[in-house]
Amino acid sequence: MAKQTMRTFRVRRLLFLLGALVSGPLAAATALQAPYEDLVQVRSRNLDAVYLLPGVDFRVYSKVMIDPVQVSFRKDWVKETNRSRGVSQRIDAQDAEQIAQTARSGFEAIFAGAFKKKGYEVATAPAVDVLRLSPAIANLYINAPLSSGPGVSRTYTVEAGGATFVLEVRDSTTGAVLGLAIDKRATRRSGQATLTSSVTNRTDFADLFTRWADICVKGFEQVKAAAPSDAGPGKKG
Repeated sequence: MAKQTMRTFRVRRLLFLLGALVSGPLAAATALQAPYEDLVQVRSRNLDAVYLLPGVDFRVYSKVMIDPVQVSFRKDWVKETNRSRGVSQRIDAQDAEQIAQTARSGFEAIFAGAFKKKGYEVATAPAVDVLRLSPAIANLYINAPLSSGPGVSRTYTVEAGGATFVLEVRDSTTGAVLGLAIDKRATRRSGQATLTSSVTNRTDFADLFTRWADICVKGFEQVKAAAPSDAGPGKKG
């Protein structure tokens, strides 16, 4: 129970920080609050904002430990979605929870799979060679979510939706914060309105989650290959 409470506290703190960051340009330098105040922003070609603790030698980490993925929706997303729908096609709390669970389990499998594919062991317990990763999918929205209500609806969209990816990086034994990454992104645009279904939504978001996972693995390899002194402002990551 204590571990669950601490994890929930960390997630709430991380999402509070996210809310402060996304109120302005993500790539802009932002004064981080505790416990992130010692992190410095580094340039990234692939993510909106990346912060690292200077002087960390990531070469000591050969394994990763991945916390359960936290999922939260964009503010008022359910209300906005239902505003233009008939009663039978409105989504409710049960629909939203099912969508969140699908996103959660899908991202967890994709994220862990990306590291395993590159030969990294996904550990289940802290150790000196284990890097702890706490991913979150925040501000999730789906342009045409399907409800569990009766009736059939046909909806056409150009893109499935989008979300903000947040990754907190810690030493697994000490809990020291070593890094933070944030990226706001929509699913790929089809170029024209196409019929949307639960299958196309899952496919499009799986593609988005895969891109984030691959970027994280590549970033991990880059910081492992760099000398500790290279993890400072102005370096590509």
